[in-house]
Amino acid sequence: MSSTDHIQSKLSDGILTLRINRPDKKNALSLAMYQTLADGLREADCDDSVRVILISGGADCFTSGNDLGDFLSVPPTGPDSPVMQFLIAISETRKPIVAAVNGLAVGVGVTMLLHCDLVYAGNSATFQMPFVNLGLCPEAGSTLLLPRIMGHQRAAELLLLGEAFGADKAQNLGIVTAVCPDDAVLATAEKRAGQMALQPAAAVRLTKALLKRDYAIPLRETIVEEGAQFMARLKSPEATEALQAFMQRRKPDFSRFT
Repeated sequence: MSSTDHIQSKLSDGILTLRINRPDKKNALSLAMYQTLADGLREADCDDSVRVILISGGADCFTSGNDLGDFLSVPPTGPDSPVMQFLIAISETRKPIVAAVNGLAVGVGVTMLLHCDLVYAGNSATFQMPFVNLGLCPEAGSTLLLPRIMGHQRAAELLLLGEAFGADKAQNLGIVTAVCPDDAVLATAEKRAGQMALQPAAAVRLTKALLKRDYAIPLRETIVEEGAQFMARLKSPEATEALQAFMQRRKPDFSRFT
């Protein structure tokens, strides 16, 4: 498994760790980082020496979401874009995925967790899905998965208002498996990943597949449809206003749009 400065990979005792490492940008994901993550997930799924995948960030930030400058300069235009490759890869990986979340998890930093089998978060972790706030729509199959996990009303509150929420709420809603002290998150995730790595690998893969069996096909369809709508929304007047306001550090004004 190859490592880059911003995505570090390590294989040890059957666990492939993919660590997001761009602290100066709050671990914002660039196109190159998406591609590296997608490639790493696909390679791990075909490598018999990998039994579990562990995704982590830094001690104070999991990921703040998309690198907006990178994203706007080369926006995704189709299913072959690095973003879409990553979303399909993480949603269809046959091997179990464990996540360790400290600090900020924003946008795709939250929606990617919906495809992880176990998620451990620090007690000061903060989550937010501000897609609508930016004039965009949710992605990663979240409009299918969130209502399945927590019901329509609670999913609608998270997605339509786009407000931040804490780790305890994330656990109560079913996004997070367990909340740990901040300094114990990675160790807890590694311990659980180690336990799974010792389980019969074929039985683990089959059980994961059966858990996802009734929604695997509609999930891929939803990811593709959300992706198409997301790409269209990037060109919308609302998104333009939201992103300009963000860059100019002012409050957006959506009153003139209907």
